[in-house]
Amino acid sequence: MTAALPAEIFPKDIDSLGNEITLLAGQINAANYRFLKLIAEFDRRSGWNCDGTVRNCAHWLNWKCGIDKGAAREKIRVARRLDELPMINAAFAAGEVSYSKVRAMTRVATNENEQYLLNIAHYGTASHVELVVRKFQRVRRQCADDNDALQQAERELSYYQDDDGMWVISARLPAEEGELLVKAIETVVQGDLKKEDYKRI
Repeated sequence: MTAALPAEIFPKDIDSLGNEITLLAGQINAANYRFLKLIAEFDRRSGWNCDGTVRNCAHWLNWKCGIDKGAAREKIRVARRLDELPMINAAFAAGEVSYSKVRAMTRVATNENEQYLLNIAHYGTASHVELVVRKFQRVRRQCADDNDALQQAERELSYYQDDDGMWVISARLPAEEGELLVKAIETVVQGDLKKEDYKRI
């Protein structure tokens, strides 16, 4: 059983006690920032690959620091994203925002929207930030769905034989379908396709 801290180490008035808590919270935020930056550099240098038995940085953090693998993977993701987001990076380094808020913001942050997200983070709670991030994610998914539908509607394929019997092909296809078509055509052009394989294309 942990012994209680002696009462004399605490400030006497409640305002001073509250101030000390918020000051320490800022210091913890700054320490978390440094922790993540160290992780990012350690991962970049593959420091976790010491003897060939450790699979990745998340596995190493789980082994050496006792961090759950899922939480470790998330810390690595956030650490990598910080390099791309200078405003969030600076605010986190200064201890102005918590890891919880930074973790949420880095799911959707870009150089265009990070100032907006930081405003929410500075004046709102972690729950407010999560709510805004979910809305960003919803809009992003909607835009992606709309883009997929538009690409499907704009699919085109035209082909004809010219005067010497050669085929001329033109296509406008979504990325995955286009890649499959290009690979099939390259296989034909390179002469790697046997006649019996043509029916399977």
